[in-house]
Amino acid sequence: MKPITTTMVGREEEQAELVAFVKSATGQALVLRGETGVGKSSLLNHAAGLAEQEGHVVVRAAGVEAESELPYAGLHQLLHPLLADVARLDDGTRAVFDAVFGGVQGDPPSVMTLGIAVLSLLSLSAAQRPLLLVLDDAQWLDDASADVCGFVGRRLAGGPAKMLVAVRTDLTSRFDTAALPELPIAALADEDAARLLDHRYPDLSRQVRRIVLEQARGNPLTLLELPAQFAGRSSDLPVEDLIGQHGVPLPRRLQRLFGTRIAALDGRVRTELLMGALDGAGTPSGTDAVPRTRYGMRDADAAVAAGLLDIEVATGDFVFRHPLVRSAVVQMATPNQRRAAHLTLAHVHRENLERRATHLAAATVDPDEDVADIREAAAGSATRRGGALAAVTWLTRAAELSENHTDRSRRLADAAFVAGHAARLGQAHRLVQADRGPGATESPASVLATAYQALYQDGDVRSTHRRVSAAIEKLRDGGPATVSTVGGATASTVGAAERDEVLTRLVILLLAISQYSGDRVAWESTHELLASMGSLVTQRSRLYSGTWSDVTRHGAGWAGPVRQAAANLPDLEPWDVTRLGAAAYHLDILSQYRPHLQRIVDRELETGAVATGMVMLHQIMLDQMAVGEWTEAEDTGQRGLELAAEHGHHLFAAQSRAYLAQLAALRGQIGRARDLQAEVDSWARPRGLGFLTQVADSAGATAALSSGDYETAYLYAIGITQPGTFRPYVYQASRTLLDLVEAARHTGRVEQARAHALAARDAGLPNVSPRLGLITYGALAMTAESEREAAEMFARAESHPDAARFPFELARIRLAHGIRVRHVQGRATARQYLVPAAEAFERLGAAGWTERARAELRATGTPARASTLNLASLTWQERRIADLAAGGLTNKEIGERMHLSPRTVSSHLYRIFPKLGITARAALRDALSRTEEPSQV
Repeated sequence: MKPITTTMVGREEEQAELVAFVKSATGQALVLRGETGVGKSSLLNHAAGLAEQEGHVVVRAAGVEAESELPYAGLHQLLHPLLADVARLDDGTRAVFDAVFGGVQGDPPSVMTLGIAVLSLLSLSAAQRPLLLVLDDAQWLDDASADVCGFVGRRLAGGPAKMLVAVRTDLTSRFDTAALPELPIAALADEDAARLLDHRYPDLSRQVRRIVLEQARGNPLTLLELPAQFAGRSSDLPVEDLIGQHGVPLPRRLQRLFGTRIAALDGRVRTELLMGALDGAGTPSGTDAVPRTRYGMRDADAAVAAGLLDIEVATGDFVFRHPLVRSAVVQMATPNQRRAAHLTLAHVHRENLERRATHLAAATVDPDEDVADIREAAAGSATRRGGALAAVTWLTRAAELSENHTDRSRRLADAAFVAGHAARLGQAHRLVQADRGPGATESPASVLATAYQALYQDGDVRSTHRRVSAAIEKLRDGGPATVSTVGGATASTVGAAERDEVLTRLVILLLAISQYSGDRVAWESTHELLASMGSLVTQRSRLYSGTWSDVTRHGAGWAGPVRQAAANLPDLEPWDVTRLGAAAYHLDILSQYRPHLQRIVDRELETGAVATGMVMLHQIMLDQMAVGEWTEAEDTGQRGLELAAEHGHHLFAAQSRAYLAQLAALRGQIGRARDLQAEVDSWARPRGLGFLTQVADSAGATAALSSGDYETAYLYAIGITQPGTFRPYVYQASRTLLDLVEAARHTGRVEQARAHALAARDAGLPNVSPRLGLITYGALAMTAESEREAAEMFARAESHPDAARFPFELARIRLAHGIRVRHVQGRATARQYLVPAAEAFERLGAAGWTERARAELRATGTPARASTLNLASLTWQERRIADLAAGGLTNKEIGERMHLSPRTVSSHLYRIFPKLGITARAALRDALSRTEEPSQV
C-alpha cells in the first residue's frame, strides 16, 4: 500500500527494529501488531523500501475480508510472483503446488507438507538475492493460508528469506497463536502526534488543531484524515458531528471520515467501489504478476481525487487507500445495492465455482434452488480439499436457500453429518435441532447427530443401537421418509434418493456401534435388520458388515472388493477413506492404504474432518505396530490420545489407550501395559464396549507372555475365546490365535493348543487375510504331532508371501520352531531359526521376547557376538533402510517404499553408520553381511 505520508515522524524504536530485521543475515519472521490506522502499513512500506535498497527481492500481498473463506487465496497472492520457480523443484514438491494452485486432481496437502514445499520454493527463489515477503492485513487471510504462513514463519531461521506481517489488534486471527516474534505498534506519543499534524497541516487554526489532537489520541490515520473534514464546514460545527463521540470504537469513527467523501461521489463511481470492495479488489500487490482473479475497478478517478483510492504504480490498477475505505464503501451501500453488486460479481466469476457460489449466496434473499445447488456443490469441493469446517457453513447457507422443506432438511442433515466428522458434535446437534420445533418428532438426521455425540463422547452403544435401529426400521417400513416442519406437522416426504442417503448413513453408524459393542446379540440384531432391508442396503455397507463384524465367519472373499473400492481414494470423502481403512485393517491389508492416510491425516486434523482424522491416526498406528515401526506407533498413539482428550472424544481416547497398552505389552513395558489396560477396562466394561475390553484383554495376554507368566496369559486368552472355537463377533478371537496356543502349550494344555490350531485351519483363516494365514501355519507348526508336519507347516509360514510384513509374528514362529528343532535335531540346526528370531526381537525392541530368544541361543552354545549386538542396536525401521540402501536404492527410492521423505531417510542413515561401525554408504553391504554370518561353535 502506498504510504499516506512520505515522512515518518517518530517511530525511532520501531524503525531501528525494522532496520535490524532487514539487515539480519539470517531468515526470520516478524509480526507488527497494532490498532487500525496506527501506521502498520507505513512501517511495512518503510521496511520494504529499505529491503530494496539492500538488494532484496520484495514480494507484497494483503489479506482481504471478501476472500477469507476461499482456501489458499491469500497464499496464492503471496507466492504468485515466485511460482515460475516451481518448475525447478523436484516432482514431489511440484505436485504439492499443482494440487493447491494448479487445479490438478490429487491429495490436498497438509499444512506441514505444503509448508515444507513453500520453504523449498523460498529457498530456491532466494538463492541469488535475499527475499522479503510483506503481508499486510493478515487478519483477513483465509485460515489455510494463515496456517501455512505461520508454519513457514517459524522455520525461516538460517535461510535467505524473511517474512514481515501486519495484523490488527481489534480482530482475532490465526496469527494470534502462530508463535511468531511480534513488534507492538502503539499510538504516537503526544509530541510526535503534534509534529506529524503540523508537518501535514501547518495552517490549522489553534482550535481545530487542539480538537484534532484530542480526537486522534496519537492515531496517525486520524491525524492525517480528520483535518480534511473541516474544509468547507462551518467553523462552529462540532467535530463530534463529523466523526462521532469518544465512546464509538476507533475503526467506526475512521470509517465515518471516509463515508462523507464516499457520499459525495457520483453513483456510478460508488458502484465501481462497491464491486471492488465486495470482491476483494483494490488490494496493492506491488507487482504486475498477480493474476486477475478479482474485479478490476474502472473510471474511478474521482475517488482518487477524493483520497479514497490510489493508483498502483506497477499495474495501473485502482487500489483502496486503506482497508477502512473498503469497509465504509460496503457499509454505506444499501442492501439492494450490495445484492446487485454480488449478482454481477457472480456472473464475472461464473467459471470459478467457489467464488460464484459465495457471491450468489450473498445476492439471494428468497429461497432459490439453483443457488442452493451451487452452494452445495461448492461445499462438496471444499470437503474433498480438506475444508470440512468451511463445508458446514456453506451447506448451512444452502439449506437456508432451499425452496422446499425436503431439500432444506437434507442439506441441514448433510451439514450436521460433516460437522459430526469435524469433531463439532455440539454444532451438529444444533443444526438438526434447527429443523425441528417443539413437539416435533425426532428426524433421522437428529438421530444421526445425537447418536454420534452419544457414541464418541460417552461411549454409549446400548441406547444408540436401539435408537438407530428404530430410525432405520421407520424409514424401511414407511417408504419415503416423512419430515417434520417447525410446527411439528408433516410437510413433505423425502424422495427415494434422499431416503437412501439417510438410510445408508444410519446403517453405517449402526455397523460402527455394533463393532464397538463387540456383542453377539447386537450384531445378530444388526444383521437381521439389514437382511430385512433387501436392496436398500448398499454393496459398500455389506462390505463393511462382512469385514467389521466377524472376519472368521464373514471375512473371506472381501479383500478383492476392498482393493477395488479403494482404487480411487483421493476422490472419496475422508470418512469413506477411514471406513475402507477399517475393512482393510480387519483383512490385514492396511499397509497398502497407509501412504494415502499419512498424506491426508494432517490436513483433516488441521482444517477438515477432525474426528475422521483421529480415526486415521488409529489406523496408521495399527499398521505401524503390525509392520514393526513401534517407535513411530508410540508417537502416533500419543498424538491420537492428546487430540481425543482435547476434543472430548472419550471413546477415541480409550481406544488410543487400548492400542498403547498393546504396544507397551509387545515391548515388555509390563507396568505401563497393565496401567493402561486397567484404565481402558474400567471405562469400557461398564459401557459394554466389547471392542475395547477385548483389546485390553489382548494386551494383558501379551504382557503376561512377554514376562513369562503363561498361566495368566492363558486366563486372559480364554477370556477372549475358548480353545478350539472362535467366539462369534469377537474380533480379537482370531487375532490372538498365537497367544492362546503358546500359553496353552507352556502350561501343559497341549490338547487345547492343538485343538485351537486345527480350529483355525478348519475355519479357513488362511483364506481371510495374510496375517491370519501366517499365524495359522505357525500355530499348526507349534502343535504338530509329527516332525514332518511341523517342518511342513513352518515352511508354509516362513515362505508366506507376506510373512516379512509381520515381523513380530514371524519371529515368534521362528523362535518356537527353533526350540522344537533344538530338542529333536540338535543345537546347530536350531541356530538357523533362533538367530534371526533373536535379531528381529532386538530390532523391534520386544524386551521379554529378546531375552527368551537369547536364552535359547545360549542353550545352543552360541556366544554373544559384537556384530550381532551392533545389528541389534538398529530399530526395525533402521534395519529396513540399511538393507535397502545396501541393495543400491537411492534415498528417494527408499523413501517411496517406506513412506518417508528422502531427508528423513538420510537422517536415519547417518544414525545407522556409527551403530554398524562404518562411515560411508559403500560399507553397508559388508557390515550387514558380516552380521548375517552364521555362528560356529
